Amino acid sequence: MDSVHLFLGSNSGEGFCSLYDQLPGARFDDLMILKGGPGCGKSSFMRRVAKALTGASYDCVYIHCSGDPDSLDAVIFPQLRAGIVDGTSPHVLEPEYTVAHDRYVDLTRFYDVEAVKTRRADLVALSDAYRGAYRESYRCLRAAEAVATGRRDTVAAVFDGEKLERRVLSILRRELRSGPDGAGGEVRAFLGGVTHQGTICRYDTVDALCPRVFELSDSFGLAADALEALRKTALRAGCRVLACPDPLAPQRLRHLLLPELGAAFVTSGGETVYPGKPTRRLRVDAAAMQSLSRVQRARLRFTGRVERSLRADAVEALVRAKQLHDALEAAYNPFVDFDGVYRLADEEAARLLSR
Repeated sequence: MDSVHLFLGSNSGEGFCSLYDQLPGARFDDLMILKGGPGCGKSSFMRRVAKALTGASYDCVYIHCSGDPDSLDAVIFPQLRAGIVDGTSPHVLEPEYTVAHDRYVDLTRFYDVEAVKTRRADLVALSDAYRGAYRESYRCLRAAEAVATGRRDTVAAVFDGEKLERRVLSILRRELRSGPDGAGGEVRAFLGGVTHQGTICRYDTVDALCPRVFELSDSFGLAADALEALRKTALRAGCRVLACPDPLAPQRLRHLLLPELGAAFVTSGGETVYPGKPTRRLRVDAAAMQSLSRVQRARLRFTGRVERSLRADAVEALVRAKQLHDALEAAYNPFVDFDGVYRLADEEAARLLSR
């Protein structure tokens, strides 16, 4: 399959939202939980193992860092029921079935401990400033979500959500004519979020998994209830479901992927617009806006600018967090035995390949 890129964490108005608790346990035969601080090579370790396994024609699902999408927080190899995950803050993980299914891999052994301690004051200052930048970002996102909720309530008051639900369920019923009636199952993951690169969405993952894309043009989150109805119906029909919450408001769904059916229902609007040609486009915004007065539409334009400004402030804080994290890693790097990290990665890759 084409590469699949997902997120299991998001930066939201509620702070950091983690879906990493899905990983430990019997779903994997071999899950490595990496322990180690900044600059010790966790992402490099994962990339090195992934390169070895994809080179041997195994599929890989890449789980990206919520703040820095160029960095990895996990890699999953579905055919081997194996994976590697960064198990440190803010998504601390513990083995559920130690060694039988999941285990620690300690990369702190590759630090030169005494040398690191000579930089103690600098490292503490950088770490505290880094965390402070994230707190500032969360404050901005909380304010932005409060504005977004007001905008959504205004439009929802005149929106026929039941009509949208009937339309999407009709589409799903047609898709199910040739679909599975198996045990089903659900995985939850984000397709993107607010990062130091701005608000992103990995629609390429949608295209990799689902040749038919039903686009919901929706800037307000009005389609969330219809997506929830789709999710429940698909699960009852025995489908495997990839449910993707809204990274800014994780209690609501934003996308629903049904890879077995080859069908995806994606929300498109605002800062993330589906770039492909959908099988069908449902214009949710247009249907709702027709019922609003001129005064209401003007108010929505104003509050939209406020929301975008607050999100831009959140991104600026994440940019500062990225700069501070880079400085923190650069301070640690000279005191890390990367040759040792790479040797261990090669050993673990060889062990997985031997299975």
